[in-house]
Amino acid sequence: MMEKVKPFVVVVDDDESVSRAIGRLLRSIGIRPDTFSSGDEFLEALVSIPSYRPDCVILDVQMPGLNGLEVQGRLEGSGIPVVFITAHDDIGVREHALGEGAVGYLRKPFDDELFIKTVRAALRHKP
Repeated sequence: MMEKVKPFVVVVDDDESVSRAIGRLLRSIGIRPDTFSSGDEFLEALVSIPSYRPDCVILDVQMPGLNGLEVQGRLEGSGIPVVFITAHDDIGVREHALGEGAVGYLRKPFDDELFIKTVRAALRHKP
């Protein structure tokens, strides 16, 4: 019998404590997390490793270097669902992110159950 492959989710956030907490939460529901502290690092991995294909990407909006919206723009056409997390709830940013196809937009600190529900929805989301 083939073992079901765990969903693979990337977390991109410059705040290491946030990445660690999200990583723990994802592992607790059987998802394999990978974390990056910048959008640039994540895109570098995506471009240089052909087999590197996350099932979903969780992006912080505000980061040094490329911000979350810019990373989302670079992912366009990749078919990778995006969920945003942010400490700054700006209606314009939210509308832009969702308008560009983000599956979710969560304000930090978020409720764990809502976060899990959003990630599960993103994993079911096929373009």
